[in-house]
Amino acid sequence: MSVFEKISQMMVGVIQSVYGFLWGDLIRIPLPGGSTLGISLLVLILIPSGIYFTLRTRFLPFRLFPEMLKIVKEKRNQDHKDAISGVQALIVSTATRVGMGNLVGVVAAISVGGAGAVFWMWVTALLGASTAFVEATLAQIYKEKDPLYGGYRGGPAYYIHHFFLRKGSRRKRSLLAVLFAVSGLICWCGISQVISNSVSSAFSNAFRIPPLYTTIVLVAVSAVIVLRKNATVKVLDVVVPVMAACYFLFTIFVIVKNAGQLPDVFQRIFSEAFGLRQVAGGGFGAVIMNGAKRGLFSNEAGSGSAPCAAAAADISHPAKEGLLQALGVFIDTLVICSCSAMIMLLTPAGLTAGLEGMDLLQEAMRYHIGEFGVIFIAVILWLFSFSTFIGILFYARPNVAYLFGDNWISQILYKVLALVMLFVGGLAAYTFVWDLGDIGVGLMTIFNMIALVPLGKEALDSLKDYEEKRG
Repeated sequence: MSVFEKISQMMVGVIQSVYGFLWGDLIRIPLPGGSTLGISLLVLILIPSGIYFTLRTRFLPFRLFPEMLKIVKEKRNQDHKDAISGVQALIVSTATRVGMGNLVGVVAAISVGGAGAVFWMWVTALLGASTAFVEATLAQIYKEKDPLYGGYRGGPAYYIHHFFLRKGSRRKRSLLAVLFAVSGLICWCGISQVISNSVSSAFSNAFRIPPLYTTIVLVAVSAVIVLRKNATVKVLDVVVPVMAACYFLFTIFVIVKNAGQLPDVFQRIFSEAFGLRQVAGGGFGAVIMNGAKRGLFSNEAGSGSAPCAAAAADISHPAKEGLLQALGVFIDTLVICSCSAMIMLLTPAGLTAGLEGMDLLQEAMRYHIGEFGVIFIAVILWLFSFSTFIGILFYARPNVAYLFGDNWISQILYKVLALVMLFVGGLAAYTFVWDLGDIGVGLMTIFNMIALVPLGKEALDSLKDYEEKRG
């Protein structure tokens, strides 16, 4: 074995070990019926913090949901043409939230954890909305002018910086902020590979198109967008509402078509959620954890990614952007993820037995609307994945700037690196690289939450101020 091979094996081993520490079962709690509840480190961090912020905001997701919808209708400030509006920031964050996980990930969670996983996915979304509010509001409070792209920039790296380096410090960067930014850039490179591999596989199944051709088109279209100065938001303004509406309307069609099965579906969701059958079969832990993990991974609340978009918004009050990002969690998990769940649960189990991933989802689509369903999900996945890729490169902007300063060279070099990863991922699946993306998300979450909890009072004060002014 060569030295290079030994080093490669060692790196893969380290990546897998870190992945297991972050996402694996850190502790196991025995349950009745022989089942165990395995709890990962990230679940231990995000669920309690979600409960804490939900209580501190006085149940914000329920109490202020009408206010979230009201803010969506507000017109942007025309005085700052280079800045994006609060709604545009929501669209960017929705583009990255709504991706592969909303399609195949949800189906995988149901396959392992049963219909009850959907309920726990909903619960994590309701808790995560308050966390999303806090981090987005802080991003607004600590945002700064962007000399390269115009408008504003910020995110966890910036409010972590201000938390650890008070005024008068001679240090230019905070170590924890640097670690967050590096973790984010690693994560988004890993996700780039996952995106292109998923798209090439779906198009191969639907159209028998070789992965190389699909990947070339995806990379070329993405390059045209991301290498232009401010094209990302303009494209997402069109793509995200269209793809979300199409997927939602299709799901409504499937639900109406199978309306007679809905009572049984909801009965399955709620009965399996509380393990009435799973406790006896020893699978209750899988029900809870698969739903919770999928919900946390999908809505990204607490990971610190969405605040990178929230900080760019030009909005009249920081709490307003926080409320919009809380709404984004609802859109992602309660709407889009639920759509995938309904498509799956309204498909006879016998048709999808033994299938997984895209094959499983496309077979479910074939059952509901024939061969067009296979084509439809391939196109939707392409749109979901494309929007996710250009969205994460929007996230990368402030983090690259924090690490390397305000220069176009570093900005362009990271975009080129991401495009290369996008191309490589479309041709071959490297499991350890996928794990690397998950590790990046996990580390981002840990670094973000270290500052988020103590800084949370500032977001709560902003909410109080907003509610007092609103009357």
